[in-house]
Amino acid sequence: MTAPLSLAPNLTEQATAQLRRAILATRLAPGATISESGVADLTGLGKAPVRAALARLADEGLVQPLPRRGWVVSPVTVRDIHEVFGLRALIEPEAARLAAGRVDAAALEQLDAVCRCGYDPSDAESALAFLEANTAFHVAVAELGGNRRLARTLARLLDEAARMLVLGLSARDRTGEMQTEHGTLIAALVAGDGDAAAHAAAAEIAASRAMVTEALLNPCSTARVGA
Repeated sequence: MTAPLSLAPNLTEQATAQLRRAILATRLAPGATISESGVADLTGLGKAPVRAALARLADEGLVQPLPRRGWVVSPVTVRDIHEVFGLRALIEPEAARLAAGRVDAAALEQLDAVCRCGYDPSDAESALAFLEANTAFHVAVAELGGNRRLARTLARLLDEAARMLVLGLSARDRTGEMQTEHGTLIAALVAGDGDAAAHAAAAEIAASRAMVTEALLNPCSTARVGA
């Protein structure tokens, strides 16, 4: 009996989620070559959903096809850093400015959750979990500003930044600094000080950008650097 067609998208979604997480956590390193059979072994799924998952991730820019050779995990380049963090610097401080004075007790509890997130510098999965909480923090701030499109745009940028930040944190643990920066931003939001909130957001972006750039330019870094 033929299996219900609805099962295929579910398997594709499973393969996509597993492969995306492996790439973001750098278990599949930038520049690594991969094959459909290798990904099938990694995910425990068949080649058909794996092939569809790779196509999806190619659309997201996380993998690139290699004719007759399989696939390569997209390198993280200096240009990628400049573009992603440059865009964050343009929109995120304004999102924080819009959110100032709009924080209530329940929202504050949600925003502060990232500051209690545990982190093990030796574990890339731990870094990714921290960064997922970090994304939730910054998207929540943007949503408080009331501009849903801005919040969605920021969420996509933070997804792109995740792999860069995992690589950066593998070279230098900045999670404690980030927690302190979040506390500074929360204080400005609660006080209704838009200028201070924007400054706090800009300062965190600049510091994270410097961390990632330093990691990628370090010869001992696991990242593949391009132009």
